[in-house]
Amino acid sequence: MNAILGVLFHFIGGFASGSFYIPFKKVKGWNWESFWIIGGLFSWLIVPPIAAYLTIPDFGNIITNTDSIILGIVYVFGVLWGIGGLTYGLGVRFLGVSLGSSIILGLCMIFGALIPAIFYDFKPTPDKDTFSQMLATDWGRIVLMGLVVCIVGIIVSGKAGMMKEKELSADASKNTSSEYKFTLGMIVAVVSGVLSACFNFGLEGGQIMATMANDIWKAANPDQGEFLFRNNVVYVVLLWGGLTTNFIWCMILNARNKSFGNYIDKQTPLIKNYVFSALAGTTWFLQFFFYGMGESKLGNGPSSWILHMAFIILIANLWGLVLNEWKMVNKKTRNTMVTGIAIIIISILIVGYGNNLHK
Repeated sequence: MNAILGVLFHFIGGFASGSFYIPFKKVKGWNWESFWIIGGLFSWLIVPPIAAYLTIPDFGNIITNTDSIILGIVYVFGVLWGIGGLTYGLGVRFLGVSLGSSIILGLCMIFGALIPAIFYDFKPTPDKDTFSQMLATDWGRIVLMGLVVCIVGIIVSGKAGMMKEKELSADASKNTSSEYKFTLGMIVAVVSGVLSACFNFGLEGGQIMATMANDIWKAANPDQGEFLFRNNVVYVVLLWGGLTTNFIWCMILNARNKSFGNYIDKQTPLIKNYVFSALAGTTWFLQFFFYGMGESKLGNGPSSWILHMAFIILIANLWGLVLNEWKMVNKKTRNTMVTGIAIIIISILIVGYGNNLHK
């Protein structure tokens, strides 16, 4: 039952992340940097402490009682992740929701799942699975096989993106998105994918805070398993780093593009723009709210991260189809994208099965 609930929570989190950019498409008359930072204020500053307040009594004391070095490490990883998150928005902008998310999140999945597991080989930590353990056990090998299958799905999705780019270049009348820039988008996507994995590094680095929250809850609720919301306190510090990076960059863009007026421009639907930006930001945070719940049920960092990323990639690709990003391409190109989605679904089933074998 724990495995089923864990997969379900990861699916909900993946749906939230794969869908968060959709409300941004309803924002009218604002530059990208304006709606991105308004959404970000909800993602990284407003909603995380609210979630922590509602789920973890005295979460502030946990933070203040944590060693400043630990807080600094978590914050720095948040800053690095913030660069990845910032370029994620640009990657989606230049490549589209489906292809951009596939490339970025695929790289994020690989680095975020494997590097912590390799680190724990050198620094064994209770309840943390190592890469060597994964190689030596049936469940671990199955999870790794699921990772490989997901990579294949990402490659197929990338192939579909290149086919789409070739078609749009050959027939300019099909190019309904003036922002589709394949080469620039791929460069941004690679940078974003690598740095986005720093979120998982920061989460691992701040586990002492999650453990404190977990211990407090278990003392008050004996024999009720692990605390579902233990990661919420880590998110507060980690996302301060993300806010720092994104706020600085968006202010630079506001100044460069003279777009500070967006926030008070009555020629635009101001209330709707703020509401949709806030909705996008809140939806984004929900991905990690449910990620923490899923990880508490699965109890395995690598497989949790793989499932989370795979679900995000799956949902983002499905949104790409729903939003007709592939409408103007031929049947072969669309079928290639659908094949990539199918392979990713298979990878999710494989990872879920492998985790179910984990004792």
